[in-house]
Amino acid sequence: MAALPNCPKCSSEHTYEDSALLICPECAHEWSAMSATSTTDDNGPRIIKDANGNPLADGDSVTVIKDLKIKGSSTVVKVGTKVRNIRLVDGSGGHDIDCKIDGIGPMQLKSEFVKKA
Repeated sequence: MAALPNCPKCSSEHTYEDSALLICPECAHEWSAMSATSTTDDNGPRIIKDANGNPLADGDSVTVIKDLKIKGSSTVVKVGTKVRNIRLVDGSGGHDIDCKIDGIGPMQLKSEFVKKA
């Protein structure tokens, strides 16, 4: 069994996995287990990977793999929506892709909900 990471909030080593989340029983902090798909190299920049583990780069095209509700709107980004010319960013809340979706506009996506096209 692979060792689970320490809690990013309180550094507790007593974390456990529940579905797609990692949970700290000491401070009740929850974070995505998929955030492990975004790794850093000691010698280089951050590597962001899609849902299948393929590395992403600025300018790539990706396809959405899950219906995504847009916060504050009744609009939904449908499965199979192709997004061209992405830009990788250090966004808030785990959003690491900055893009513009036709018919919807500019937004940020999480790399765990896209696959490289």
